[in-house]
Amino acid sequence: MNNLASYIDHTILKPEASEKDVIKICNEALKYGFASVCINPCFVKLAYSILRDSSVKVCTVIGFPLGANTSAVKAFEAAEAIQNGAKEIDMVLNIGALKEGRLGYVQEDIAGVAKACEGKALLKVIIETYLLSDEEKIEACKITKLAGADYVKTSTGFSTFGATEADVALMRKTVGADFGVKASGGIRDLDTALKMIDAGATRIGASASVKIIKELDK
Repeated sequence: MNNLASYIDHTILKPEASEKDVIKICNEALKYGFASVCINPCFVKLAYSILRDSSVKVCTVIGFPLGANTSAVKAFEAAEAIQNGAKEIDMVLNIGALKEGRLGYVQEDIAGVAKACEGKALLKVIIETYLLSDEEKIEACKITKLAGADYVKTSTGFSTFGATEADVALMRKTVGADFGVKASGGIRDLDTALKMIDAGATRIGASASVKIIKELDK
């Protein structure tokens, strides 16, 4: 798969990440042609200063990793990140509210960030699949579409488990052919990345991106 790099968000979200780490993944993204670098919000300006004249987008996370920030904070955080150079936003929906059945609140929570992103940035919504039943996953996908987002995403990578082929396939079936699905969490080798794409993922989130791409040459 010659265009695999264009599927990948090259990711570093660990709490101990440094400016040096971010510069390194930006340079790797430029070298290999990844879709974006996915970084914490405090590094958006730095990443944008390196990537601004390239095709590699700056992606950051909002309400991360718990999704429990207030809606106003999430919307502000997204707007500030976009002002600083982010072109893609990965937000965590309010998982507790979803599981309680407060679906209107969840939709409004996403819609507030979608409004901040409108015409400026791509919005991906992390539903943390491992914490949800299949029925809740379907509901989360439907709400994500209704709220005006562009993608639904499996996981933060900070919960108990990450992406599975079954979840990606369920998400793809629910959102239809024209909506984005991002598989993220535990994708550390080429075989797993390709299985996620076969299941319906149009984007892969990984910190092992370089390793995955190098496996293509073996």
